[in-house]
Amino acid sequence: MFWVYVMENPQGRFYSGHTDDLSRRVANHNRTDKTAGKFTRQHGPWALAWSEAHPTRALAMSSRKANQAHEVAPLDARGSAQR
Repeated sequence: MFWVYVMENPQGRFYSGHTDDLSRRVANHNRTDKTAGKFTRQHGPWALAWSEAHPTRALAMSSRKANQAHEVAPLDARGSAQR
């Protein structure tokens, strides 16, 4: 199983990605040592805001690309982009 996810930090910034181990990936984004990604390390802590399961990595990557427009626009209470 592969996951597409969106995380949010306390400043309202979003980060999206895909992974085959969602809990491990969320934990890695919240690491504070030098081995974690620079952007997520400097702008955390991160909380999982949304995730969706897919049977293949290819489908997960396609879904992430299709949903990237939502990262630019703020989401309303229903999870729809406010334009």
